[in-house]
Amino acid sequence: MTSAPVIPFGKRLREAMDTRGPLCVGIDPHAALLASWGLNDDIAGLERFSRTVVEALADQVAVFKPQAAFFERFGSRGIAVLERTVADARAAGTLVVMDAKRGDIGSTMAAYAQTFLDPASPLFSDALTVSPYLGYGSLAPAVALARESGAGLFVLALTSNPEGAEVQRAVREDGRTIGATMLAHLAAENTGAEPMGSFGAVVGATLGDLSSFDLDINGPLLAPGIGAQGATAADLPAVFGAAVRNVVPNVSRGVLSHGPDAAALRASALEFADAIRKAIASA
Repeated sequence: MTSAPVIPFGKRLREAMDTRGPLCVGIDPHAALLASWGLNDDIAGLERFSRTVVEALADQVAVFKPQAAFFERFGSRGIAVLERTVADARAAGTLVVMDAKRGDIGSTMAAYAQTFLDPASPLFSDALTVSPYLGYGSLAPAVALARESGAGLFVLALTSNPEGAEVQRAVREDGRTIGATMLAHLAAENTGAEPMGSFGAVVGATLGDLSSFDLDINGPLLAPGIGAQGATAADLPAVFGAAVRNVVPNVSRGVLSHGPDAAALRASALEFADAIRKAIASA
């Protein structure tokens, strides 16, 4: 008996964005947010927080983006909560982008890829954020396993933190910036993919005019910065131009600050999603 064909992440993401809207909600259980929910900064609080977010929003948003560090800080017990969070979200039909920003070389990069991109792993996610700053070629093991498993990658290209420009806006000998070089690599990975490739870039929604960069990589653009960081849905067309339809705006504190009330979480996510839809439709 033959196994069912693997559906690439880019195709699954496009369908989820078209059906549910493009909103990605972060799952970022840092200590201050747990406290604002009336929860202790411990395993019980971590589990209650994560379960509440998934139960409230899993049938409503296209993507969850758990930040691995906020679970890892609790050691093996925190990793166990992360495993359950990923499994519950995916079982409910929501795509999971693991925000772990892994980057290394050789067998170590391959091990990171196996952790998050191997379907046999308890942390298997639909996509993984990765850092290319040991050279784009260092990501080869993750690229290969993502293709094999139908997963995706989001490569740090033009990030929203001010320090990022020190590296990403640096100019190579060929006259291209490092960020533009990463975008070009991703466009090559996505050549011929329909309706959208599985290899995306992280591009901050707070960066203003990016018309000097070719964001048309035929892949998704994960865009942090909406909400608490100052960007709004209305900013998206000006920042992303013709590529705005492939933008996956990430909102974390803007939604999570409305917890622990499930109805308030849902209302906030719906408000952001509607604003994003309108902004993209008007572009």
